Amino acid sequence: MRLRALLDTDALGLKLLGGEEELDRTVRGVMTTDLRDPSRYLSGGELVLSGLAWRRDPSDSESFVRALVQAGVAALAAGTAEFGCVPDDLVVACARHRLPLFAVEESVAFATVTEHVVRQVSGERAGDLAAVVERHRRMMTSGPAGGGPDVVLDLLGSDLDLRAWLLSPTGRLIAGPKAAGPALSAQACARLAGEHLAADRTGHHDPHRVTLGSTTYSLFPIRSTGRSPHTSREVRKDAREPALSDWVLAVEADAGDWPEQRLDLLQGVTQLIAVERDRRDAARTVRRRLAQEVLELVQSGAPPAEIAARLRVAAPVLLPGLGTAPHWQVVVARVEWDGGRGGSGPAAQSLLEEILVDPGSTGPEPSDRIAVAHTGDEAVALVPLPAVSTEHDGSGAGIHADALLEAVRDPLSAGLDGDGRLTLGVSAAVHSAEGLRGALEEARHARRVAAARPGRVCAAGHQELASHVLLLPFVPDDVRRAFTARLLDPLRDYDRRHRAELIPTLEAFLDCDGSWTRCATRLHLHVNTLRYRVGRIEQLTGRDLSRLEDKLDFFLALRMS
Repeated sequence: MRLRALLDTDALGLKLLGGEEELDRTVRGVMTTDLRDPSRYLSGGELVLSGLAWRRDPSDSESFVRALVQAGVAALAAGTAEFGCVPDDLVVACARHRLPLFAVEESVAFATVTEHVVRQVSGERAGDLAAVVERHRRMMTSGPAGGGPDVVLDLLGSDLDLRAWLLSPTGRLIAGPKAAGPALSAQACARLAGEHLAADRTGHHDPHRVTLGSTTYSLFPIRSTGRSPHTSREVRKDAREPALSDWVLAVEADAGDWPEQRLDLLQGVTQLIAVERDRRDAARTVRRRLAQEVLELVQSGAPPAEIAARLRVAAPVLLPGLGTAPHWQVVVARVEWDGGRGGSGPAAQSLLEEILVDPGSTGPEPSDRIAVAHTGDEAVALVPLPAVSTEHDGSGAGIHADALLEAVRDPLSAGLDGDGRLTLGVSAAVHSAEGLRGALEEARHARRVAAARPGRVCAAGHQELASHVLLLPFVPDDVRRAFTARLLDPLRDYDRRHRAELIPTLEAFLDCDGSWTRCATRLHLHVNTLRYRVGRIEQLTGRDLSRLEDKLDFFLALRMS
């Protein structure tokens, strides 16, 4: 836009004090400053707004104006609130350096001028995009008052006429435009998240474009601030886990024919939102640490009193205002990749945190009250339940495995299709520290049941173990011994005679959930050797390790031996 256009806008009420012959200059941006020398923050072509707080004596005007002229600004607009008028020495300095000078009345906010200039120049030159990005940066870095991602999405709509939505990898709506227009349905959110994960998995270049109905969306990943949006698939082929926790910015537009400047703008916006994502993750640090401490106590066999003391510390953080949680549930998750690679605890931790968020929750900091730790290849969530029925085992309330993945199965299956799996196990509710160790084992057993099922995303609950694990204490000892001997004695005898290590092979095979490649890698065997050993186990016992029932029988026999 031209400087002359500012005088034609009555709402701004600007008064020209000098530089009439320079009014055909082009304005490429706007900046508000009261620094004595703001030149390091200027790139040229800006309208500089200043409240004149830098002026302590008349000589300051000369050095301030000289710095602006050397930086190549288009004009200076000075506020009158500080001195009641624009000082004569500033008028003289601007005239000497041929810098157009406007007076901004006290009744006109600088924000009003800024909004007008940004809106006018945003569609005219490449420099306007830099101005919008800079404005976004200032809003995002201004802290909670800046409004977070919602502010960025609103500005994308007002400045560039782009409607955009911020989605989690599970398809949860984090933020969306406030302007009038059709809302993005839950089904569309899930579909876009799944398309993003699938595109990332196959190495598609950003942004990926998806058409739903008659509308095209361009998908921009929101990655950690330490990861470049232009990283090639060749570099990232062993970094699939972070992609499963990326947010995605879905823009209602086809970015296929966008100029490079506009693509750079959107990439800059994703980096700003990534900062907000990092803030959200930092807010979960306390809950993660508490969960890690409890998990370490449980796994180390610490006394129940010590675990209970740690739970009393955790409960107020997870359930503020409600005191000690009367019941707890444990959820175990594991993300695994084909091709001999093991699982990833951090990836499972991030996904489990997102999955356990209330599906109706929105915003970058949802009111999730779970604490998730990770150890080795698995993530473990400690879920407080403020009100659980005490009848039977508490299964009438809390988290249910059959509903846990209902809203997230499709997008995550798309992201894992071909080479990955996510399996989860859910325990029953327990009401004391004494029961937490059993709940952890129960959730792990349930996850193994889920891992024996087909599909990329599977979950199992404690109810599915009731006929096996939970009833074991009530089975007579002689029945248990007979059951174990019938299954394992033929293998032990064979190992003694041939040093074949069938028992360790069976344990590793079950622990790897029947994965030939992972089990062979763990045992340092060729897959054909592993297949021979498993075939010998099946021959000696008359069982079939491809059947879930036989896998469970072997698992229980090993547990009781």
